[in-house]
Amino acid sequence: MEHPGTSKKLFLDDLAVGDTFTSATHPLDADQVRRFAAEFDPQPFHLDEAAARASLFQGLAASGWHTVAITMRLLVDSLPLADGVIGAGAEISWARPTRPGDRLSVKSTILSITPSRSKPDRGIVVVESITSNQNGDEVQKLTSKIVSFRRR
Repeated sequence: MEHPGTSKKLFLDDLAVGDTFTSATHPLDADQVRRFAAEFDPQPFHLDEAAARASLFQGLAASGWHTVAITMRLLVDSLPLADGVIGAGAEISWARPTRPGDRLSVKSTILSITPSRSKPDRGIVVVESITSNQNGDEVQKLTSKIVSFRRR
C-alpha cells in the first residue's frame, strides 16, 4: 500500500511488508552544503569549489552525513510511526554525490516485520529508504532496523 504523506500515526499492526512511504522534497544549496561541512565534516571537497573540482568528486559535494541528516528529516515526516523513528541499526551506501541544486526526496519500503518474542509490545521493522535527486537518480540507500510499537 502507498502512503503518500499520511499524517495518521502508525503502529506495528498498521504496517505490512511492501508498504511504501513517499516524502516531500528538500532543496539543497551550496550554502547549506558548506555550513553543514564546516561544522560536521570539514573536508575541502565539501567546503571549497576549487578544491572540490580537483577532487574525486569533480565539484562541490555534500557530505554523505549531510545526505543522511536530510534523509532522516524526510523519513520522520513521511513515516509517521506513533512512537517515533527509533533506529536499532542501519546500513548506508552512497551511489553518487549529492550536489548543490539537488532536490532530495525519499521513498521508503517496508521489507520485513518481526514481532519481538521477549517484548510483545513491539517489533523490528526493516525499512529500505532510497534518497533520490530531482532527476530520479539514487544518491543514497539506507536500510534500517526500526523499533515499532503495538497499539496500546
